[in-house]
Amino acid sequence: MIERVHTIHYPEGDTRDVARPLRYGMLVDINGGQLPLPLESEKMIAYRVWKISTEQTRNEEISHYFLEQVYPAELRQYVTD
Repeated sequence: MIERVHTIHYPEGDTRDVARPLRYGMLVDINGGQLPLPLESEKMIAYRVWKISTEQTRNEEISHYFLEQVYPAELRQYVTD
C-alpha cells in the first residue's frame, strides 16, 4: 500500500505536511487550509500555490506544493465590497 504525503513549502524555506491535496493557483492560509472566497479582508497572511511536483518512493507518493506570499494589494481583488 502506498502512503500519500502532501507537503507545503513556504517561501522562507520551511516545510509542513498537510492533510489534503492542493491545486495550482489555490489561495491558502498560513496552515495550508484553503481560503474561502470572497475574503472578508485583505489584512491576512495568504499564500498561493505556484508550483506542484511529485515524487514516488517504494512506499510513498509525496506531493510538494510550493507557496508564494500574496500581499494585501493583490488580495483586495478577492475581498467583498
